[in-house]
Amino acid sequence: MDIALFGFGCVGQGLYDALGQSHGFKAGIQKIGVKDRHKPRKIALDHFSFDRHEILGRSDIQAIVELVDNAEDALDIVRTAMQRGLHVVSANKKLLAEHFSTLFQLQQDKGVALLYEGACAGSIPIIRNLEEYYDTETLRSISGIINGSSNYILTRMDKDGLDYHTALAQAQELGFAEIDPWLDVAGFDPKYKLVLLVVHAFGVIFKPEAVLNLGIQNISAFDIEHAALKGQRIKLVAYAAQHGNQLQAYVLPRLVGHESNLVNIDNEYNAVEIEGAFSGKQLLVGKGAGSYPTGAAVLSDVAALSHQYRYEYKKLHQNIAANGHGLHELHTDFTLRLYIRYTHETELALLDIKETIEQYTSPRAKYLIAEVGFASLYALQGKENKLFVAVV
Repeated sequence: MDIALFGFGCVGQGLYDALGQSHGFKAGIQKIGVKDRHKPRKIALDHFSFDRHEILGRSDIQAIVELVDNAEDALDIVRTAMQRGLHVVSANKKLLAEHFSTLFQLQQDKGVALLYEGACAGSIPIIRNLEEYYDTETLRSISGIINGSSNYILTRMDKDGLDYHTALAQAQELGFAEIDPWLDVAGFDPKYKLVLLVVHAFGVIFKPEAVLNLGIQNISAFDIEHAALKGQRIKLVAYAAQHGNQLQAYVLPRLVGHESNLVNIDNEYNAVEIEGAFSGKQLLVGKGAGSYPTGAAVLSDVAALSHQYRYEYKKLHQNIAANGHGLHELHTDFTLRLYIRYTHETELALLDIKETIEQYTSPRAKYLIAEVGFASLYALQGKENKLFVAVV
């Protein structure tokens, strides 16, 4: 199979190395599209092209692999490739989540495949499992740790006593976090992934902005110590669940105890827990960050293309047949029990606190355990505050 590769950063190089060492599958990378002519590369310059349109116009490729940083560039590459009848593999969860409806329709109109296993949980084959194993199963929930950067930070704070900024710098040095880590630590990255997982788990399309995400950027050593005193650990958890005919979906820090399958998922590892109506709970665990784990997932998608594999979107098609569309409204009229550490009482005015269960004040910190109206948490998004919130 002959392909073109766009992007030769961390994941692109991981794919290149994995492909070179693969014994069961061979594919030829005809050209690698990059932007910077002067950046040092580990392979010869004649492998590269700086003109994406020249690459997309070639007649000797059957598919493209999109692994670029810029979401606008990625959209242009992916959309142009699909319109020209080329299959696409992508690991760009932001692109896919924000433009899912458009890209889904292009697949139908042009008869091409768009695969994105590497976009959701590193090396964990979660999407294909949802597509193939759980395609006829009614799922109750899907949840997990699906951001390796934040999980590495939380692990090092918990196990090594590092402060947040030191743990973040360490994650960046190891290549688990970006130079600008905001999408990871603020929970946007796992939100984009959750949007994609919900399509395959429940057959529903959400706009990313509809899904609440609060991250770990305000976490402190006090929060880690508080959790430990309760026999718990803090994890950033993406969660979606069916409640009757309604769906809940959000990304929030969570205090998890030893009864949870997520409590011992550490460092850059990810874990996804699927609960089926008949199959019960199952846990998939694997490395969620790094060049080779994600590169391996991308390689698996390229190999699947060579066997004419594509997602069937069975649950989504069922919803479209029933409702005329796959779009869905999120259920937000419910309460969550939260741990809320705050600095000033005025910060709490943003929240719809229904009932206070526990309150603590000391010179070092103040916190509440309270039942809070979920919809009010959206007020914290994009606002400057020092609140740290976690599901209890």
